[in-house]
Amino acid sequence: MLDKIKKLREITGVGFKDCKSAIDETNGDIDKSIDLLRKKGIAKASKRMGRTAAEGLVCIFQEENKLSMIEINSETDFVAKNNEFINFAEETSKIALSSSGEIDSILNSQMNSKKNVKDSLVDLVSKIGEKITIRRAAFLGNNKLVNFSYMHGAIKQNVGKLGVLLSIETNKNKEEIANLGKQLSMQVASLSPLSVDREGLDSAIIEKEKEIIIEELKNTGKDSKIIDKIAMGKLNKFVNDNTLLNQDWIMEPKKKVKDIIKEVAGKDKIIIKDFIRFKVGEGL
Repeated sequence: MLDKIKKLREITGVGFKDCKSAIDETNGDIDKSIDLLRKKGIAKASKRMGRTAAEGLVCIFQEENKLSMIEINSETDFVAKNNEFINFAEETSKIALSSSGEIDSILNSQMNSKKNVKDSLVDLVSKIGEKITIRRAAFLGNNKLVNFSYMHGAIKQNVGKLGVLLSIETNKNKEEIANLGKQLSMQVASLSPLSVDREGLDSAIIEKEKEIIIEELKNTGKDSKIIDKIAMGKLNKFVNDNTLLNQDWIMEPKKKVKDIIKEVAGKDKIIIKDFIRFKVGEGL
């Protein structure tokens, strides 16, 4: 009986007492004991869902010109460094590619263990003892575009805390703009723009910022005749700071990103079509 309890603990990572109870309840059947503990694990997992999971990892996976990125959260950074957590995140990032970044498809996809991601996640929560969630996923796969990725502060290849995917439309080949693609991705990671250009900014964000600026200026006691003029200048600065093309180029701050793109493009075409930035826990 002790051998079966030991084996069950090795398979599930669950404590001695729970394993003994499961073995007793199933008359020594290992498979039934695993199922029983999984059911208990689901119950434990649901109790943990009220906690905040703002640590974790971002993983990127690439296959030719296709890219996926996924954020998986844990409660503590300690768990995010756990090899089982890292392995789960890496395998799930590969599944994110084949699932085109669709969360429901990812959760229902089969892993190497023959279990689906959703059930494997429950097992991991039960074993580790923390809330773990798959927060979001992204996918770039348009073959007419050239796609790049960047992982800031990677703990291993394509695994870290802050990842970026970037798409460029161009008639140049990828090798010609490889350096630009990497630097643009680093720009997105560093300065966190909200959109590519002003047209991409949500009008509600602009209106809210304008309202804040005007109220702030009113509180300074400035003449109402110049408030609108000052507000417009501040709003333009907000737009420039938060749109990629209008940001100062991190490699050469006297130039804008759009100036650098023009220089590299020459007579050719280089258009930033999209970017996606995941930072672990941001907004939670």
